[in-house]
Amino acid sequence: METAEKLAPLGFGFMRLPLTNPDDPTSIDIDKCCELVDIFMDAGFTYFDSARGYHGCKSEWALKKALVERYPRESFTIATKLPAWLAKNAEEARAMFDISLEECGVDYFDYYLLHNLGESLTPGFEEYGLWEFCAQKKAEGKIRNFGFSIHDNAEELEKVLDAHPDVDFVQLQINYVDWESDIIQSRRCFEVCQERGLPVVIMEPVKGGTLVRLPDAVADILRAAEPGAPIASWALRFAGSLPNVIAVLSGMNTPEMVAENAAIMRDGVPLTEGEYAVIDAARAALAALPGVPCTDCRYCMKGCPEGVHINTIMQSLNIYDQMGDAYRASENYNWNTGDGKASACIQCGACESVCPQHIAIVSELERAAELFE
Repeated sequence: METAEKLAPLGFGFMRLPLTNPDDPTSIDIDKCCELVDIFMDAGFTYFDSARGYHGCKSEWALKKALVERYPRESFTIATKLPAWLAKNAEEARAMFDISLEECGVDYFDYYLLHNLGESLTPGFEEYGLWEFCAQKKAEGKIRNFGFSIHDNAEELEKVLDAHPDVDFVQLQINYVDWESDIIQSRRCFEVCQERGLPVVIMEPVKGGTLVRLPDAVADILRAAEPGAPIASWALRFAGSLPNVIAVLSGMNTPEMVAENAAIMRDGVPLTEGEYAVIDAARAALAALPGVPCTDCRYCMKGCPEGVHINTIMQSLNIYDQMGDAYRASENYNWNTGDGKASACIQCGACESVCPQHIAIVSELERAAELFE
């Protein structure tokens, strides 16, 4: 496995910010955000990642208040994203760009992304002409680097890159659990970008916090290999050890989390061969825990009359069962199932008749509906 000479820099994801009201994602605590930004900047890191839709469309405003209005423009790097799937038409989608500039309080973006491509989401960006629109904004100097984020497999990534080879970078979900996953395909997606010479921004290096809250059977392997080291260090260093990485994003919301992650990425070194072996052992221990044996072949989905996102639902159940992480499982379910939720199942059994793993899909969908809806 190719390894970088030094760890990639840490990036601050503005998507899980501290709130004054935990039930209201727009109630961002700006004073606490300012504290987090100061710790991050003082540690020598400068990459901030937002999106038009984060925190009920308030993340960019928070970035302006906590960062842009308090630091010189040349001292930091801002990335934000355009979610076409939040728009009703092309005009509304394109208007998001100028709204983002105003909300962030900047004249240009260092990195600008089309947000969350893959499967059914990709066509909207084509339909609204957003690739051409962003190319024009780049020509005008309002975008310095243009790319996209994608939550899908290598085949879908290659389709996008074949159609749009002129992007400057790609943002991928990469962590040591998803590295060999048949569903996420982190390794293969990374290799696709490397084959094309494209640098990568890494998201979900700790899988939404899941890799900090590991089952003891897995965490004990990491603790034994390096007593006293934060569990998060294994996940962050795994991502940061990859070559040609612009930044490793972490959605941080406490001073302690920012300080710990910054210390790991500032003072740490790339993983050794022996440490990769430790991660392999931890990954194997995790895979051995009880779970749904879904391999993401998607045969079940081809004949589903209701369009249920069975593969994503099985993945969410495995996060719940194997990781014991109800929050992350629910987040994965709600974010990725769209209109294909488990409760849409009519129990026709078409999925079970073609499942190579002979999974009792109907009953698993019932369980998912009870857990996540």
